[in-house]
Amino acid sequence: MFRKTVGLASAGVLALGLGAAMTPQAQARPAGQSAAAGTTATTAACSLRLGSVTSTGAFTSRMINATAPITIGGVRGTAGVFPAGQVQKITTFTGTPVGTSGEARSGLTIMSGALYSSSFVVDGQSQLDPHYPHNNLRIGGGWSNYRWIEQSILQPADAGQPARKLLYGQRTDGTTQRWISDGSAWRVSAGAGGLSTVKGIALIGRTATSETFLANTRSGSLVTVTWPTKYMSGPTSRVVRGSTWQGFEQLIATKCGTTGTLLLGIDRDTKSGYLYAVGHANGTSTVVKSLGKVPLTFSDPQYFRIAPKYDVLNGG
Repeated sequence: MFRKTVGLASAGVLALGLGAAMTPQAQARPAGQSAAAGTTATTAACSLRLGSVTSTGAFTSRMINATAPITIGGVRGTAGVFPAGQVQKITTFTGTPVGTSGEARSGLTIMSGALYSSSFVVDGQSQLDPHYPHNNLRIGGGWSNYRWIEQSILQPADAGQPARKLLYGQRTDGTTQRWISDGSAWRVSAGAGGLSTVKGIALIGRTATSETFLANTRSGSLVTVTWPTKYMSGPTSRVVRGSTWQGFEQLIATKCGTTGTLLLGIDRDTKSGYLYAVGHANGTSTVVKSLGKVPLTFSDPQYFRIAPKYDVLNGG
């Protein structure tokens, strides 16, 4: 499925502006079908914090709870974060508490074909706090031909353990590149071709030596993609399910239980989303349980996950 790229397009350095218990017999519900009635709440304690960018440039946050039936928390909107209609791609954002009720938020965006480092702080009413900087700092151009970008931040709770910040991006020709941050710049650290069939991809596992994604393909497969963090290493893939997953344009995932994942699949054609409980990734033996359709219309231009500072992902 993959081939390692020898020559990596784009600059080598970008200046910085900056499981829960699952039932063994559970199977995946084909994309686009309704969940069976009477779904049990095997992951009642799990939830996914969903962010979005609206057409006016507002930043929203809400919780999707894996209850039976699925419930949605109230939406919290922050106006004026981005210029209206400008955000083309966005990574996972990190939310870090500030004071008693505020939150600092940061991530990467593509606007008008350029990569930006975006950060701001909200108060207890989820409005921009004027006491803190609100930045959309340009990193570099040449990003108009990227299908998706994703940032992975390893921030151990133990300050003595090494931290890591990686950026992944897939070009429209299917080439996927990875950059590593050294604190002042992004440096290319790996690349792979052969990913043109991938539609959606979500990070589900992160260790000191590798990162694992869950991806769906245009042919309907659901696969894991494991990429060692070693310099210029290449990824490997394993099939989780062989069909029925082609309907989702985007996958968003978060931790569920000790070694599992709560997975959201978004179907842009129908503006709908479906939630799944996924056991620890183990090829076709991976448990994938449908939790049903999310009671939300997915009509905003951009959706992403809002992650905590110490973002533990053990699903891969």
